[in-house]
Amino acid sequence: MNVIAMRKILKAGAIVFGLSSLFLVILPGVFLNLLQLDDSSALRWSMRMIGITVFALAGNLWNHAGQAEERRVGNVAKIMCLSAAALGVLTLLIPAQLSWFTFLYSAIGFGFSTAYLVAIFTK
Repeated sequence: MNVIAMRKILKAGAIVFGLSSLFLVILPGVFLNLLQLDDSSALRWSMRMIGITVFALAGNLWNHAGQAEERRVGNVAKIMCLSAAALGVLTLLIPAQLSWFTFLYSAIGFGFSTAYLVAIFTK
């Protein structure tokens, strides 16, 4: 396992998730429109709730990147590898017309998953 790379990927993921969480909390309607989803007050509320959860995830990723124990960093990277891949797949399964943003959002998930996978299997 390439723990140095894992730490960098975790920090990069924390930054991406942190920015995404701000986007979801501040501009949920824009996010919904970019995903070609209906814009309703219920969905805006849901996006804000997800944004708060994503903010917590960003903080945890950043903190785990600084773990002294390499085994723990590796465990978090494995979890995030699966989660990022699942994010990419679920984004493509969105019940709406696929758009450039859908593909971009999915590609980010697959990109992080691939980066974690490479770090897990290299030294």
